[in-house]
Amino acid sequence: MISLVRRPGDQIAEANRLLVKEYGTASNIKSHVNRLSVLSAITSAQQCLKHYPRTPKNGLVVFCGTILTDEGKEKKVGIHFEPFKPINTTLYMCDNKFHVDALQELLENDSSFGFIIIDGNGCLFGRVTGNTREIITQFTVDLPKKHGRGGQSAARFGRIRMEKRQHYVRKVTEHAVSSFISSSTNMVTETGIVVAGSAEFKHELQKSDLLDPRIRAKIIDTIDVSYGGVNGFDQAITLSQAALSNVKLVQESKLIGKFFDELALDTGKYAYGVQSTLKALDMRVIETLIVWENLDVNRVVLHRPDGTEVERFLTPTEEADRSNYLDSETGVELEFQERMPLLEWLAEVYKEKGAQLELITDCSTLGSQFVKGFGGIGALLRYKMDMAQLDENEDNDMYYDLDEEVEEDNEDEDGYFF
Repeated sequence: MISLVRRPGDQIAEANRLLVKEYGTASNIKSHVNRLSVLSAITSAQQCLKHYPRTPKNGLVVFCGTILTDEGKEKKVGIHFEPFKPINTTLYMCDNKFHVDALQELLENDSSFGFIIIDGNGCLFGRVTGNTREIITQFTVDLPKKHGRGGQSAARFGRIRMEKRQHYVRKVTEHAVSSFISSSTNMVTETGIVVAGSAEFKHELQKSDLLDPRIRAKIIDTIDVSYGGVNGFDQAITLSQAALSNVKLVQESKLIGKFFDELALDTGKYAYGVQSTLKALDMRVIETLIVWENLDVNRVVLHRPDGTEVERFLTPTEEADRSNYLDSETGVELEFQERMPLLEWLAEVYKEKGAQLELITDCSTLGSQFVKGFGGIGALLRYKMDMAQLDENEDNDMYYDLDEEVEEDNEDEDGYFF
């Protein structure tokens, strides 16, 4: 199996030359079966590259090879696509599996952090999203230095120096607005902003009345770096890792804290557990869906003898229990159709249900309480619902009849809205 990943800016011709070289190397594989499989995968990868005259702006990912289907049959696949955001990895691997680590890193964190690197020589504005670094804009400045010359004009030289420093700070604040505030929403686009520099300018900037209050409110850390420009940007990223991780934990704690507040006040605007949460999701009353990122529950779809489908949500232990594959009414064993991790299924359907999905960890105290006490899944609702009453009306808390769900959706289309 061939895994090929190219960063934005990489040349397609370079990838083609790499594949030609690998084709020559693979021709010397002694095993006839392995040699044909590798040569076939490399040829498929070369065909995929022909679709791209240049590397897309977010990079390029190609997977080619022979896989085994669920029926045990071999199938040749050739998958190529542009990632949904810039990828920061160049990779070529020939292995018995596809390497998707670079894609998993893109999914780990969507938070974006802004950086302002300022000193007496210039200023750089950058952005870090996941493992991707972007320079938004930068400029240099030539400021007069302190000196003891000038005689009677020394005071005038001092005023000129202070005026130029003030103009420089003003220019930095203007660039900060254009770099980090959206013109359409008038809101800061970054989760947090780090100010770094090797001199006093970073402190002068934060104290200045010219700095936009929206940006000032988003500053999460101030860092001393030894350099300016790109080198200072790289150093600031390294030194700010603890602050950036704390921002995510703080946001996570606020979200779970809100959930616990609703629970303590018994407002009815909450749901927890697989059954109650999924029922609320079907009713489209969930505003924020909160799910533990390591939730170990699968969505299993089964067939009844009459052709209707049933979906059940089972843990690995429950999946090993054959009684969960029996019809609750007739006791007949149901036919297995498909299995999918519940988290993956929720990621596909939450937008259709009008909800916002938030993944949490168990690293914080509140996160650990949520996972251990509520099963790692819950929701904040738009309005009050009696979830306990709904639970009592369910025949079985492990599955729903998909045909009934389809009928409910048809009623929605006829004009009935939740």
